[in-house]
Amino acid sequence: MPRGKSIAFARIRAEVIRLVALIPPGKFTTYGSIAIHMNVIARHVATVLSRLTEEESASLPWHRVVSADARLSPNMDATLSRKQRRLLKAEDLRIDKDGYIQDAETHFHVVGVRRNIRWSEAGE
Repeated sequence: MPRGKSIAFARIRAEVIRLVALIPPGKFTTYGSIAIHMNVIARHVATVLSRLTEEESASLPWHRVVSADARLSPNMDATLSRKQRRLLKAEDLRIDKDGYIQDAETHFHVVGVRRNIRWSEAGE
């Protein structure tokens, strides 16, 4: 993923933020679901979310995005992981001791089908 301020990265970042903002309370989705919809890799989505500004983090429901197996990321900073768990529980999602969301099918938010997007700066 580009580290600079490329046009492609800016477009990907904006779309990740837009899609995360659409996840309703009491629902969750995965990095992979967003990535498939956007025609990128899940790591792109995770990178965008890990680099949110304080203001974005405060206003965006980033806590509703989890790993492919409906599990809170075991690699996340412990403080953020506790915050994510607390926020999801406040939305009536049950999470087991290992970090898996229970009754995941009921709470899963479908982002949408894969779109044929080219994110390159050349517009190819």
